[in-house]
Amino acid sequence: MLVGLSPVLDRHTRIVILGSFPGEASLSAKRYYAYPRNQFWRLMSAVTNEPLADMEYDERLARLLAHQIGLWDTIAACEREGSLDAAIRQARANEFGVLLRHSPHLFRVCFNGKTSGKSEQRFSMAGFETLLLPSSSPAYAHMSFEDKLAVWKKIVDPKTSVPLSASPEM
Repeated sequence: MLVGLSPVLDRHTRIVILGSFPGEASLSAKRYYAYPRNQFWRLMSAVTNEPLADMEYDERLARLLAHQIGLWDTIAACEREGSLDAAIRQARANEFGVLLRHSPHLFRVCFNGKTSGKSEQRFSMAGFETLLLPSSSPAYAHMSFEDKLAVWKKIVDPKTSVPLSASPEM
């Protein structure tokens, strides 16, 4: 059984991006989105207007948290050969109550790809704003980087932000 990575959250996190489960490169490196061809850090560089892709990993995480953005996955553990979501078997979900215990001001949950997006309804029904993102994986080549980025920029869309006091309960 493969075990995922710890969440990257703090008490100021207002937005979290949930992937499905780390790929082989990420599990081996113990770092989110470690596979060099994954577009996550390039996308987030454009979203945050910071050169995250050029920074050391710990600095990337610190800068995301400074933007009140956290990272985690929908799956805590699973069996899988390779890195494709389609190969995931016997998935065990993460315990999402952790999100509110660590991040009481969380209001927006974003899903990186279709597999993580299967959890969207649970979060929207709990009162969170949700956003389904096209996968940053190189396996998802149906959209250009620019088309993906147009959707990813909505992660920090100020028109839909809510005040801290309006955080949902889960």
